[in-house]
Amino acid sequence: MDWRLKGIFAVGVSLAIASATLAAAEDLTSLMGADPREAPDAQSVQRGSAVYAARCASCHDGGVGRAPARFILSMIPARAVQRALTDGVMRPMAAGLSDEDKRSVSEFLAQKRMGAAPSPPLMCADGASPFAYSEPPPLGGWGLGRGNAHAVSPALAGLDFTRATPPKLQWAVAFPDAIRARSQPTLGGGAIFVGSHDGTVFALDRQTGCARWVFHASAEVRTGVTLTPWTPGDGKAKPLALFGDLVGNVYALDAVTGRQVWKVKADSHANATITGTPAIFENKLLVPVSSLEEASAADPRYACCTFRGSLIAYDVRTGNKLWQAYMVDTPKPAGAGSAGAPKFGPSGIAIWSAPTTDPKHRRVYVTTGDNYSSPATALSDAIVALDVDTGHIVWSHQVTDHDAWTTGCMLHGKPNCPEEDGPDYDFGAAPILTQGSDGKAYLLAGQKSGIVYGLDPVTGKLRWKTKVGRGGASGGVHFGMSAQDGRLFVPVTDMGEGGPGTGPAKPGLNALDIATGRILWRFQSGVCQGKPRCANDGFGSVPTAVGRQVLVGGNDGRLRALDVKTGAVVWEYDTNQTVVTVNGVSAHGGAMAGGHGPIAYKGMVYMPSGYGFAGQAPGNVLLAFRGG
Repeated sequence: MDWRLKGIFAVGVSLAIASATLAAAEDLTSLMGADPREAPDAQSVQRGSAVYAARCASCHDGGVGRAPARFILSMIPARAVQRALTDGVMRPMAAGLSDEDKRSVSEFLAQKRMGAAPSPPLMCADGASPFAYSEPPPLGGWGLGRGNAHAVSPALAGLDFTRATPPKLQWAVAFPDAIRARSQPTLGGGAIFVGSHDGTVFALDRQTGCARWVFHASAEVRTGVTLTPWTPGDGKAKPLALFGDLVGNVYALDAVTGRQVWKVKADSHANATITGTPAIFENKLLVPVSSLEEASAADPRYACCTFRGSLIAYDVRTGNKLWQAYMVDTPKPAGAGSAGAPKFGPSGIAIWSAPTTDPKHRRVYVTTGDNYSSPATALSDAIVALDVDTGHIVWSHQVTDHDAWTTGCMLHGKPNCPEEDGPDYDFGAAPILTQGSDGKAYLLAGQKSGIVYGLDPVTGKLRWKTKVGRGGASGGVHFGMSAQDGRLFVPVTDMGEGGPGTGPAKPGLNALDIATGRILWRFQSGVCQGKPRCANDGFGSVPTAVGRQVLVGGNDGRLRALDVKTGAVVWEYDTNQTVVTVNGVSAHGGAMAGGHGPIAYKGMVYMPSGYGFAGQAPGNVLLAFRGG
C-alpha cells in the first residue's frame, strides 16, 4: 500500500472501527489534507447515510464483483461521485434519486461538502493548438524510456546547466476538486497528458497550458498516461492515450480528440485498483493490478483475504486480454476470524508500480508487494521476470520472506492480522534496467526496507545490496528511482516509525554507483523543522536525471536541482506558494510524493505539486517552468 496511514484513514472513515486505537493519531481529515471545516453538515450526512444504506450498500459493502469497496469510494472527491451518479457509470443505479439525494450521498462518502463548482479549464481556441504529428512521444512511457531509468538526455532537455537560479514559472493549471497531484505527465503531439484526483484527464498545450480536451474517468487517475508511438509526420496515425483509475478501470482514448476507444475492468475484485502506469511493448499494453484490501481487512467482519495481484497484457488497439499472470494461487478457505467471518489464504502480492520491458530478452520485470493472509508465499516482496509473449515467469528473486500483513495488524486485537505480522516491506518503486560503469546490465530495485538491490537481469542473481535508509512501513524507497551514466539516484522517505533494530531515519536523496552499490553522496534538506504539514526532509516523489543535474521534488514542497557528482544544490523552487493559473483561478502546490517526477523537455520543466495524504501538505497544481 502507499503508506501505512492510508489504511488507517480508509478504515476510520468507511468502517468507523477502532476509534480508541486511532485517538492518538492526527485528526483523520488532516491526514488526508482536508479541512475539518469543510465537513458536510449533520443533516446531509444523515440523508446521505440513508441513501447509501438503501441504494448502495448491498453492492459496495457486499463484495459484489466489479463494485468498488466503500472505503475506495471515500477516497473519491464528492463532485466526482455525483458526476458518476448523474452522467456516468452509476446513472442507471441512481434512477429515481433526487439531485439532493445524489449530492448528500456523495458528500457522505467523501466526508466533505461539495462547495461551488470549480472553474473549468481554459480550452484552446479552435485551431490554436493542433495535434503535432511531427512529435511522437519523445520520452517514452512512465520511466522516460524503456528501462524506466527516469532520465532525460541534455539534448532533449534543452536546459542551461550553467545557471544557478531557479527556472521561471511560465504557466500553471489548477486540478479541480483536488488535494493531491500524483499522475506522471506525458509528452507527445505538442501536448502534456496528465490525470488528476477527481478523475479528469487533460490534454494541455505544451506551450500555453490551454486544454485541447478533457476526459472524465470514473475515479482518480494516479497513473501516468501512456501514448502509443507513431512515425513522425504520419498524419494518418491513430495514437492512443492509455491509463488506469482508482477503481480498477483501464482506458484507451483517442489522443487527438479525447474520445473513448475502449475501457475494461482489469479485475473483478471489489478492492482492485490501478496505481502503476501501464507500459507498451509492441502490440501489448502491460497493466499491473494492485488493491487496497489491506485496509478492508481491518474490519473483523471482513472475509480476509481474496485479492490476487497480477500483470495483464491487453491488445493495445482493442482491449482484448492476451494473458494474465497471477502472483499468488487462488486463496483457499482457512477457518474463521475472531468475529466469525471466513478466512482465506494465501492472498495479496499487489503490483503497484510500472512494469519495465526488456526488448533484447523479450521480458517484462515487475516488483511486488506483500501477502495479505497466511501463508506467505514465494513471490511476495520480490523482483519477477516474465516472458512478455506468454506471461510465464522466467525467474523470481524474493528479498524479504514471511511478509504477510494488513492494516488490522496495527489495531487493538489485531483483526485479520496474519500470523507473520509484517514487516510490510512492499516494493512500490518500478525496477530499472540499465548499465553500470563496468559495462554490465543491471536490474535495480529499491524497497520500503530502505535497501536497494542490484541484480543480473538475465538470471535474477543478486550482485549487491545497499541499505540507504532506516526503512519501515512508511519509510525507505517508495515510488521510484533514477539512473544515468553509471549512477543511481535513490530517494528515501523514512517517515513514521521503523522496525526493531533498523537504526535512525535517513530521509534524503542518495547517489549510488550502479556497478558496486557504493554510496557516492547523500543529500538531506533539513528545512522541515517547524513547518506545518511538512512530513520530513525526505523525498517521496521520483527523481529525474538530466545531464549534470538531478531534479527532485521533496516532502517539504521544494523542487530542487542537485549536482549529479556532488549532491550540492544548484537551485530550488518552493512550490507551496499560491499561483494564478491559466484560467484565472488561484491554486497552490504542496508536498510532492507519489509515482511521478519532473519532466524536462526543450527548455521547459513540468512538475505536479500537492500530496494531501498521510499528513502531508495538499496542493492542486501543474507547474510549467522555463528552465533556460
